[in-house]
This record gives sequence, C-alpha cells and structure tokens, in this order.
Amino acid sequence: MLGSMRTIVRLDEDLLREAQEYAARTGHTLSAFVEDALRRALAEAKRRPGRAPRALPTFCGDGLQPRVDLDSSAATLDRLDGR
Repeated sequence: MLGSMRTIVRLDEDLLREAQEYAARTGHTLSAFVEDALRRALAEAKRRPGRAPRALPTFCGDGLQPRVDLDSSAATLDRLDGR
C-alpha cells in the first residue's frame, strides 16, 4: 500500500453496525474490511463488459470555509449539516 488517507463517508447506521460486527468476527479492522469490500466491488465492476462509467455530478460551492477543521470528523459533519 502506498499510503492511506482519512476521509468521511456517511453510512446507514444498520449497515455500519453490521460491517463493524463482521469485521470484529473475522478479526479485521473496519478500515481493512471497507478497503477489501471496495477493492472487490471495483474488480467486479471492471469485469462487467459494456457498462460505460457514469458521469458524477459536480457542484459549485463557496470554496474553502473558515474555521473548519478537516481533521475533526465531528466538526466536518456539523458543517455539512449546516450547524
């Protein structure tokens, strides 16, 4: 692995709980489980012929926001929720 990055991903609470339980049962961290699941999903997507990649929507924003600590998940989520 070249390196790792922190990111924030919103997940359904039940899905997160199930993933945490599965990771614990199999002796893996949640991060390792999520990485493996993403790798499998991407590999599967590459094997499916004839599917063109989807264009992802982009949105204009207000640029960098003052007083947002991107190292704090709680602060970032608060900002995203408009608090």
